[in-house]
Amino acid sequence: MKCHLKSATFSALAALAISPMFLVAEKASAQPTGTNASYLGGGVSAGVTNGGKTGDAATFGGNIQGRLAIPNTPVSARGAILFSDETSAIMPMISYDVPVTNNANIYLGAGYSFVEQNGKPTPLGNKDAVVLTTGVEAQVSRDIILYSDAKLGIKAYENSPASAVSFQAGAAYRF
Repeated sequence: MKCHLKSATFSALAALAISPMFLVAEKASAQPTGTNASYLGGGVSAGVTNGGKTGDAATFGGNIQGRLAIPNTPVSARGAILFSDETSAIMPMISYDVPVTNNANIYLGAGYSFVEQNGKPTPLGNKDAVVLTTGVEAQVSRDIILYSDAKLGIKAYENSPASAVSFQAGAAYRF
């Protein structure tokens, strides 16, 4: 009986001694939280495709992009304006955000591109189209977020079955 009590006491002390290692290990393996920042920013935009007709050339321009994080969900409402020297494309979008570090997300989204003047080039084609996007955003300070993404405008050229691709990068202010 004495030996059994000694063994039980030793087991309890051993469990108490090693339990902090399991607590630390659990903390170290915690999932990244990403960023839940809502922001508005601007940067550059480069169209890299053309529709194969006059006026469909790849276009360089700018972008204004924003994100409204929806609390307690991995979903965000996003908006983007891609503009050239001739017109702009306005895009409301919804995205699914995946945290990759404690201050960064990757995202996949979908929306629709409304071209202000159909037939005039934007970095994402020259007509209204369904848009798919994928990108990354990182909070580099309390109020500054850097973002970069690619957008695919499906059949985004007039009189052409071609899709448009553009790449964006910029900096934003958290609100």
